[in-house]
Amino acid sequence: MENEELKEELKTEESVCEKKEACKTEKKKCGNKKAQEELEKALAEAEECKRKWYAVTAEYENYRRRTQMQSAQRYNEGRNDVIASLFPIGDNLERAVATIADENTKQGVDMVLKAFKKVLEGEGVEEINPIGEPFNADVAEAIMAMPAEEGEESGIVKQVYVKGYKKGDKVLRYAQVIVTQ
Repeated sequence: MENEELKEELKTEESVCEKKEACKTEKKKCGNKKAQEELEKALAEAEECKRKWYAVTAEYENYRRRTQMQSAQRYNEGRNDVIASLFPIGDNLERAVATIADENTKQGVDMVLKAFKKVLEGEGVEEINPIGEPFNADVAEAIMAMPAEEGEESGIVKQVYVKGYKKGDKVLRYAQVIVTQ
């Protein structure tokens, strides 16, 4: 009898162990399900953070390029302003060369004028000389109109009163001209 009782007790314990194992397996499945959900959530969050990081990085690169371009543009505008402030000096040097009677003085002033023109050339500044061309308001300013002589067309630049200058496509100083009517 004791043997039977022991066998039965053993069967009961085995049954309990099997039930415990089944529970553990079930819990693992439940735990795996939760872990899988957490993993998917973490992966989605990581993907979102990665997307935001790419967006911020691209935005920063655009900002850096834009500020670099603005800085270069301001620098060039500042240079152009300084160059434009020198134009009256060149005008006065040309007037001096035209009116000086002493040949040595005239040569000296002419050398200074040539150096001035070389500096402008080095900066990429060109003179605007519209004489004989149709009037163009994009590069010149008409300050006076004179009647056209026989055979002359109307609206042609007859004389440049003040020279104009441009750098590339940008006009630094408009030429002041006299136009035929």
